[in-house]
Amino acid sequence: MKRILLAAVIALLLGSAGLAQAKGPAYTDPNKTDADFAFQGEYVGPVKVGDERIKIGLQVIALGGGKFQSRAYVGGLPGDGWNKEMTHTTEGAVQDGELVFMQGDAWGKVKDSVVKVGTKDVPEFARFERVIRTSPTEGAKPPAGAVVLFDGTSADAFEKGKLDENGFLMSGCTSKQKFGSYKLHIEFRLPYQPEDRGQARGNSGVYMQGRYEVQVLDSFGLEGKNNECGGLYELRDSDVNMCFPPLAWQTYDIDYTAAKYDGEKAIAPPRITVVHNGETIHRDVALPTDRGTRASPVKPGPEPGPIYLQDHGNPVRYRNIWVVEAK
Repeated sequence: MKRILLAAVIALLLGSAGLAQAKGPAYTDPNKTDADFAFQGEYVGPVKVGDERIKIGLQVIALGGGKFQSRAYVGGLPGDGWNKEMTHTTEGAVQDGELVFMQGDAWGKVKDSVVKVGTKDVPEFARFERVIRTSPTEGAKPPAGAVVLFDGTSADAFEKGKLDENGFLMSGCTSKQKFGSYKLHIEFRLPYQPEDRGQARGNSGVYMQGRYEVQVLDSFGLEGKNNECGGLYELRDSDVNMCFPPLAWQTYDIDYTAAKYDGEKAIAPPRITVVHNGETIHRDVALPTDRGTRASPVKPGPEPGPIYLQDHGNPVRYRNIWVVEAK
């Protein structure tokens, strides 16, 4: 019964929005966006169901032209209480300066960093406040002995390395140094592309040894599939989608163990653990030795390989990149 009541309380968050391909502007400065950007983000609040107060996390995703999708998570946001069972989505639109979601006679209204939920009979039975999460490893300092690939001063550690007007590293470059097994810390920022969809929305990728891709994509509010942010591209979905909203800085902390070879024969596969924004999304996953990611510039083999940051035509930016090589 409680599950039925809970589903009814957040019914306005039900539904699904198709994400067809589109083309539109790509914003890279949070101070220079469109009017919809102010609504997009994460919200948290309690909902009373009987005698219980149940925490709900809400992600509001801009789709361009005043259109939105919302996704609600029972227990809290992904990585912060979500029970990994119940999620609900719906569509909304901006009306007279408010973002409005409707489901039956229930409504949700977003304005001034607050979501209010009610009906015509109960003007406000739930309230969600905006939260701005940051990764616990954002700004992490490289330990002694680390190989610093990018600290904001120069792109010289990368082939084809270029800085943008703000001093951030642009995608489409390859580390000059090659590595075997290591721990990688890297920070990235996705552009805000509300009118674009799927693989056209903030696409890049971080390649281990130039062979295996950890996908970079604006996947805020999506399912966490292998071709979405944090996914091992074409290989494995993330355990949880930890993608923050676009234009927020995000982190990957990756432990990569290179494959072991006897001559040209692989005798142990490479393995990877990925921590996205402080949450482990892949733990000690074995990678194939007969192939890398489809677009990988380096074939599997015993040789060390570079850190490759894929360019997919979107203005994804990187900073604070360092590697601790395994001894």
